[in-house]
Order: sequence, then C-alpha cells, then structure tokens
Amino acid sequence: MHILVTGGAGFIGSHVVRHFLRTYPDYTVTNLDSLTYAGNLANLRDVEHRPNYRFVKGDITDALFLERLFEEFRFDGVIHLAAESHVDRSIASPVEFVMTNVLGTVNLLNAARRCWAGSFEGKRFYHISTDEVYGSLGSEGMFTEETAYDPHSPYSASKASSDHFVRAWHDTYGLPIVISNCSNNYGSYQFPEKLIPLFINNIRMKKPLPVYGKGENVRDWLWVVDHASAIDAIFHEGVDGETYNIGGHNEWKNIDLILLLCRIMDEKLAREPGESAALITYVTDRAGHDLRYAIDSSKLQRELGWEPSIRFEEGLEKTVAWYLGNQEWLDQVTSGDYRDYYEKMYAASSSGV
Repeated sequence: MHILVTGGAGFIGSHVVRHFLRTYPDYTVTNLDSLTYAGNLANLRDVEHRPNYRFVKGDITDALFLERLFEEFRFDGVIHLAAESHVDRSIASPVEFVMTNVLGTVNLLNAARRCWAGSFEGKRFYHISTDEVYGSLGSEGMFTEETAYDPHSPYSASKASSDHFVRAWHDTYGLPIVISNCSNNYGSYQFPEKLIPLFINNIRMKKPLPVYGKGENVRDWLWVVDHASAIDAIFHEGVDGETYNIGGHNEWKNIDLILLLCRIMDEKLAREPGESAALITYVTDRAGHDLRYAIDSSKLQRELGWEPSIRFEEGLEKTVAWYLGNQEWLDQVTSGDYRDYYEKMYAASSSGV
C-alpha cells in the first residue's frame, strides 16, 4: 500500500509518518509538506533514510501540482493532516486558513477522486479534524459525533468547512472517506507556539508564562503517540463515511495544567518549589475563546477497540523529559535555524514533481 500523508513534517504528522513506517514496513509512505514555519524535517531524522519513505515538498493549494503528484505515485490512501492550526494566527490572518484548510482540502479531494476514477476498492481518504468545530461546552456534557457544529474562530470555521466538503465528496461522488475530530495533542516535536512546549521553554529560560483570562478554560488532552495509534485504527478499520471522535479522557483547566507543569519543571531543573509558578502572568483573554472542550470517544472504543494508553500526568512527565533532553531541537526551532535542515538534507534529492 502506498499512503500519502499531508503535513507529515509537522507535530502530529511526523508521529503518524513514524508510526506507519515502523508498524507497516511493507507500506510506502510519501510525506507531502510545504514546510511552512511549523513543518520541520528534523522531526523525522530517525526514519528519513528508510527505503519505503519519500519526502515531497509541495503546497496543497496548488491543484495542478497535486494532479501530477497523484498521477505519478498512484496513492492507495490519503491521511490528510496539512493545516494551519493556531487560533491566534487565524484571528490575525484568516484568509491563509481558508486557503490551506478549505481550498487545500478540496484540491486533495479532487486529485484523489480523479486518480481513483470511481474504482474505490482498497482506497481511503482520511481527513483529520479538530474538536474545535463543535464550539464550546458549559460545565456539563461532552462532544459526540452527533454534536452540531458551532465554530467560533476563523481556525475552527475553516476546519468545519473542510469537514463538510469531505462529507460532500463522499455523498456526491462516492469517495471512500473517514473523518476524525481530536482533542488537544501534546508530546514531543510540537512547535513551541503551543501551550505546553511554549511554557516548558519559557520556564527553562525564566521568561513570563502568559495565561489567558483567569486560566479557567478547560481542554481535553491526548498524548500524540496515542493519537497516531487511533489514526491507524480508523484508517484501517473505520467505516466509510463515518466520523470518529478521539479524546484522551483528560480534562484540565489551563491554570491547573500550568501549575502541574511548573511543579514538574521545578523538580527536573532542581529549582525551588514555586519558582516556575512565579513566572505566571495573566493577560487579556483571546477573542472567541471557547470555555470548555470535552470529547466522548466511546464510539471509537466500542467499534474499533481503541483507548488511550497513558494517563496525562505520566504523559506530561515524558513530554517534559523529552524537551529537556532535546534542548538543541528546541533552540533550533525557537531561533529559526531548523529551516536550514531541508536545504542541507533534501534540496538536491527531493522529488521534482
């Protein structure tokens, strides 16, 4: 089987590429990434020389490029992770999110449909989405696959739109699709604009820890390695046309998570108790900031037998240990030096499609 993973140089994408290469050595995995700021090929140093792995630099907003790519490699499956994903950036530059998340997804759907030309046996288009499409919860309840969409930010609106297009291509053209909506991921190789790696780095550098509002927003957290295993289960065993919610059963108020992270960092860095927490500063809340997300992933557990493998406290300990043990990676990302990696390692050898 030949699988196309879009956004495979990003945080979640790199874990998915690694998981499939290690779990299915008879598969060929092509990683398509445009290497925007969040794409980092250094995330895949440990698997980049495998004979069944290929990297292609390209942009999913380029429909003609995608047509040629599918014609050349005749993919059997698509795992679509490429997306602009940072809410604050979407508020500042919403059109970029529409172009990548909506138009880019439609371009991929068209390329897959034309390549497979109605012969869908053994084919699958898997679209990775977010729990943010469902909007905000109060203190009770959880998002299920039947929850009505209610996006509140340009990012979540763009992802909601892309979800609808994927379902429309299934209903209109018969394209074999599955969709998953996942809660917040954490773990190694996450770009340090996101809460956990940002705060790990700020604590390490003794910089302020900016907390929106009072820090009372609640999120469900999923270890990225568990997300990759869920994607595997859905890609291989999911039912065409179905949606699956993926959650970690780990609801945390932001401020409680941050205080836990501060305690772990104080221990790891041999600092005085409370030293890291003293860096917390409260800032004006973000516009359209949803209060609470909570995912009910019982359908995934019931139908496909998947469940998280790790408790949040243990996963956070592992995550902190990884970042502190890979400070060179963190320094290169925060400085921008990681951008040189593609030029050094791939410019002469990557596909010219």
